[in-house]
Amino acid sequence: MRTADGDIILGLHRSGHPRDVLEAAADLGVTRLDTASNYLRHRSHETLNAVAGDLLSKFTVSTKVAYFPDGHSLDPARLRAAVERAAKDLGREPDTVLLHNPEHSRPAAGLLSQACAALADAAQAGLCGGWGVSSWDPRPLVGFDVPQPAVLMVRAGLLVGLDVLEAAEALAARWRPSQVWGMSPFNGSTTEAVWERFDPRIFLRDGPSVTKVQAAFRSAYHLPQVNAVAVGTDDAGHLRELVDALAHEVDHHVVTEYRRLLQGRRQSD
Repeated sequence: MRTADGDIILGLHRSGHPRDVLEAAADLGVTRLDTASNYLRHRSHETLNAVAGDLLSKFTVSTKVAYFPDGHSLDPARLRAAVERAAKDLGREPDTVLLHNPEHSRPAAGLLSQACAALADAAQAGLCGGWGVSSWDPRPLVGFDVPQPAVLMVRAGLLVGLDVLEAAEALAARWRPSQVWGMSPFNGSTTEAVWERFDPRIFLRDGPSVTKVQAAFRSAYHLPQVNAVAVGTDDAGHLRELVDALAHEVDHHVVTEYRRLLQGRRQSD
């Protein structure tokens, strides 16, 4: 779903790819899916095609490559082959292919540039609509140059540490992607104890009228500033709750003060 302040992407990490949730997403206006070649034990693309092949024309699809059954690799030839395989298994070319957690292999600058160039060449050849980088921990990548990506995908939300948050912003400033996407706004679960101890509704101008889940999700669009947030769920009701959250306005003064508090805490450690 698109609003003036951002999109929702239905992420398929930890998802069983249930058709009813995909149908609900389309009905709710959530028309972007994000997966990876290694999700669902390296069978996400095939499963998505089998379960919802006739629905996929309603979605833009992003996927990620670099994790193989034998481990993580930034070898350009393997990445090119993975993009080709993704298109075959999905039954269509993905709209975006992201280099998946390049920091996992602790690349030197040259290898990272070559890996990114392989995806850029794949996009140029029509194997995907565009390319980008998805990084769980962008700190090791700060200082590296790559061909300008269409997308940079990073963690977003209230549970992202200040060092990771600042590294993501530094990469966005250096690489100048066309879009920045967020992921994992709940750090994997909306039932973690932290959400009982902390009330994120203070970040919204009309906080009392929303749930804690909605407030945490809505805040993620500004920590760091992102164009879209990917969130995973197999529950159509939860997805509807998040769609409704986009109608609410974030209090930017509270976000600024929160960041000051994070910086002050780091300085005192």
